[in-house]
Amino acid sequence: MAINMDEAKAHLKEHGWVKIPSVLSKDEAADALDRLWKAKDALEANGEDTFQPILDPNPANVRVFYLPELDAYWREMLINPTGLDLAKSLLGEQLLVSNFSANIARPGSESMALHSDQSIVLAAPWLDIWAVNVIWCLTRTTKENGATLYIPGSNKWTTWEDVPDNAPERLVPFEADAGDIVVIDGRLWHTSGPNVTSDEDRAILFAYYSAPHMRPLTNWSAKLPRELQETLSPQMKELLALSHIGYVVRGDLTYMAQKYPRKEATSASADGGEGREASVVELGVRRQSLDGTTHSPLPPC
Repeated sequence: MAINMDEAKAHLKEHGWVKIPSVLSKDEAADALDRLWKAKDALEANGEDTFQPILDPNPANVRVFYLPELDAYWREMLINPTGLDLAKSLLGEQLLVSNFSANIARPGSESMALHSDQSIVLAAPWLDIWAVNVIWCLTRTTKENGATLYIPGSNKWTTWEDVPDNAPERLVPFEADAGDIVVIDGRLWHTSGPNVTSDEDRAILFAYYSAPHMRPLTNWSAKLPRELQETLSPQMKELLALSHIGYVVRGDLTYMAQKYPRKEATSASADGGEGREASVVELGVRRQSLDGTTHSPLPPC
């Protein structure tokens, strides 16, 4: 079934999330899952922990960080047209990859903290969308196996005081099939669901994009080996904040002469003086408005 991307973008903007089915085929999702387990083994062999107690209550949640460092396969996923287009629909053309990681919820895993991605890195109020998470489902995700839980409408909350005491009762799961993606606004409140199954893993990836004026969660210039950085495409260097050029998110760079053009002196009138005098009087008023002090208009030449 063809996806109407305009409708998907509108749903994402209004509700703070959208699900796009079958971005990966079942075989592609299975291949990605196999690569993910190998990435997990490689990280552990390198001495890095895949259990983060600051995030998860127990080791049944497996975290795999720094995917772009491990394989070109993961870097290509970051520029998948569907996911990237949806992220850009909220953040604009100029965005950064703040982080790209995985969370495998194994049987017995429990929920992490309720949060919005922006609430972790930005002080309230959260008025603008400065982050987008593209969640790649490598297995099916259900309420029972630990699907991400979210609160509908919470993308409209702007302060901590907006989070209600009954927040846990409002949580609903993002249920999806292997190969689907779920894109969420950085202001949507969510948590990982507990995996209460006996034998079913839930594996998802988080491609976390942010506005270009925000410092990425991962300092890719420090994390990625120099020899790897030199092989990256210009597009990937910009996404990972490895380009030497920064971005202007919003602003007006119109030249002064174009933004505030001086009015041309009117053609000399029949008596040769009125047009020039009007132009000079206008300059006197302009002097007053620019420096805040009162000046008498300059006398006509």
